[in-house]
Amino acid sequence: MRRPFDPMRCYAHGPWAMLLAVAAVVGAGCAPSPVVTESSDGEVAQAVIAPVALIPMPASLLEGDGFFRLTTETVVDTVPVFAEVVERQIAALRRATGLVLGSGDAGERIRVEEAPDLAEEEYTLRVSSEGVTIAASDSAGVFYAFQTLRQLLPAEIESSTAVTGGDWVMPAVAIADAPRFPYRGMHLDVARHFFDIDFVKKYIDTMARFKLNRFHWHLTEDQGWRIEIDAYPKLTEVGAWRDESPLEDNLDPYVGDGVPHGGFYTKDQIREVVAYAAERFITVIPEIEMPGHATAALAAYPELGCTDEQLRVSTTWAVHETIYCPQEATFEFIETVLAEVVELFPSEYIHIGADEVPKRQWRASPVAQEVMRREGLANEEELQSWFIRRVEGQLRSHGRRLVGWDEILEGGLAPGATVMSWRGIDGGVEAARQGHDVVMSPVEHAYFDFYQGDPESEPLAMNWAGFGISLETAYSFEPVPDVLTDEEARHILGPQGNLWTEYIATPEHAEYMAYPRALALAEVGWSPRETRDWPDFVFRLGEVLPHLDALNVNYRVPDERRAQRP
Repeated sequence: MRRPFDPMRCYAHGPWAMLLAVAAVVGAGCAPSPVVTESSDGEVAQAVIAPVALIPMPASLLEGDGFFRLTTETVVDTVPVFAEVVERQIAALRRATGLVLGSGDAGERIRVEEAPDLAEEEYTLRVSSEGVTIAASDSAGVFYAFQTLRQLLPAEIESSTAVTGGDWVMPAVAIADAPRFPYRGMHLDVARHFFDIDFVKKYIDTMARFKLNRFHWHLTEDQGWRIEIDAYPKLTEVGAWRDESPLEDNLDPYVGDGVPHGGFYTKDQIREVVAYAAERFITVIPEIEMPGHATAALAAYPELGCTDEQLRVSTTWAVHETIYCPQEATFEFIETVLAEVVELFPSEYIHIGADEVPKRQWRASPVAQEVMRREGLANEEELQSWFIRRVEGQLRSHGRRLVGWDEILEGGLAPGATVMSWRGIDGGVEAARQGHDVVMSPVEHAYFDFYQGDPESEPLAMNWAGFGISLETAYSFEPVPDVLTDEEARHILGPQGNLWTEYIATPEHAEYMAYPRALALAEVGWSPRETRDWPDFVFRLGEVLPHLDALNVNYRVPDERRAQRP
């Protein structure tokens, strides 16, 4: 796990890293050393720089001699096609450094060039004592190059205000980089516990820093409906609010906390989030649950259910029997809701959930049984497939694609549907073999609401599967099963980590559960399989975590580093 002696590989920046440097120096027998270079005019410059420690690991990285320093003389050149994305990134550098970083003829340069031969999201980044050169074929590639550049700089570069006395040096490198998968996702459940827009934006910001590019926004549940729908105002007037939540894990027997909980996002707020994410090259994928996990909607509009029961928004967790009834009024409701959803979200995919759907109410419903007789359906699983096919057709009429959890395989998969495999990898394998696209999100590796250490010393977390997910377990995730042929493997779009929030009520707790496991996921989704190396990841993590400190992200200190932290 220990690297050979290399004075370039010693911690140098950030309070967290400086403390770890003591342990690193003792353990590795090295000390931070200045890098000395001579400029073209004969002047000698020196700097103590951090090791090259990037997450996710680039496809190709060569370390050079020397360094580049941002100064008042540094100027920025870019081709017009990238002017907007470059200006946003340079503005962030200006805020932290207090440097002008303008354009001009004199001075060392940050140069951004167009390289049409590169693929989408691909970039090259060269740093030398002469300057920085970035090349890409699209704005996303430029954006990701700047995220890498930020990690080459001291962690204080993440500051939202100017840092006094900063030495803004980065080591000489030559990087050629491109993502392994086009889909690199993180999920956030805002239905069990509601999180305000400021936190949602911060969640997106942190994702973007590490090249994650799909934000799966879980907006509806038994415990709350979080999206404004003009045609059905009671969805938020009634469905967005519950009387209380369970007190800790007191589910059986149930004990409530007596604290009302709720909230929802207006359409303007949703547009704001979608635009904010787009500036960071993140696509927002909304999830509107059906036919199950519908208690909040049915509390607002009970006529959409199969019983006459007047429901209330659920105050407890677990799977609920209440589901939409497969009647024409329900499909009119869904069509109207989805029509408003697609106006807000330009995403190719709309997630419809379709997981954990108990069939007892359908078995007892004359309406459901008549549909089965009329359509020649053998059982309620086929009725669910018929239901999903109807919804898939509605989305197709809007030019969108349906994605659902792997239960949508039961009873036959709707044409054009994409499967998000959560109950292990088997659903994903089956869907890929049928020629359907797949997002791999197996519970064994990607459920970040699970314990990440000893439950006795961790905040309350999910434990229904009987196991936790350590950082190393998250890092060991391989999205492409070996059992797939090369042709079948092409249907694996990429990985996703999920953050369900039954026991996560605050932004600080949400970040603690997501990070640094989301960094492991970022590397799984971006880096070539053959470059992934657990001991090396742990080493690099020590240099990257100070960036989370500077971003005020409340991560869990990994077990692998706790022994080194005073």
